[in-house]
Amino acid sequence: MFTIAIDGPSGSGKSTAARLTARRLGAQYLDTGAMYRAVAVGCLDSGIHQDDPVAITDYCRTMDLDISTDPDDQHIRLAGRDITAAIREPEVSAWVRAVSTNPDCREELVRRQREIIASGDFVAEGRDITTVVAPDAAVRVLLTADPQARMRRRGAELGDKVDAAGLRDQIIGRDLADSTLVNFTVAADGVVTIDSTDLTPDQVVAQILLLAHRAGIVR
Repeated sequence: MFTIAIDGPSGSGKSTAARLTARRLGAQYLDTGAMYRAVAVGCLDSGIHQDDPVAITDYCRTMDLDISTDPDDQHIRLAGRDITAAIREPEVSAWVRAVSTNPDCREELVRRQREIIASGDFVAEGRDITTVVAPDAAVRVLLTADPQARMRRRGAELGDKVDAAGLRDQIIGRDLADSTLVNFTVAADGVVTIDSTDLTPDQVVAQILLLAHRAGIVR
């Protein structure tokens, strides 16, 4: 079994790169960010406030979460309810910061993420995969891009659901908040940085596959 770990800031293209890489390698795919968003959806539905970290942690530890690991069939369910679309709503994007900056909630989600990737060949992406979740992964990548490129990509993804100020908050504000707990802006020892600013998704994947070849995953 192998793990390829991809970290990076919002809009760097890590989700697309990870899905495509998993597909090319016949591996499973884990979007760890979706797990944080699922907690936010559950907290919103339960009436939990953003300034109640204890309640957020309690919910996180007990939630019934089912997340797909098929790169060609992505879905996420909370207590049996499909929330695949709901986790991308602007309200959830604004709320998820209260989850991602909660140390106890992060600890619980990291525990779940490690259990998932221990079950097979995985390409996992997020903000702390290379350093916390899977520091022994065969390939570890920090995928970056300049802020303008990241906001342009996220804006194309969201369409007219969020204005320019909200978009900047999602990209820059979320990164600033999460960076208080996790370093995903500077590559740790053994982590390869790929700048995707001027690269297509296929070009990014080609670089990751080259690293996988050097690690003996691809022959």
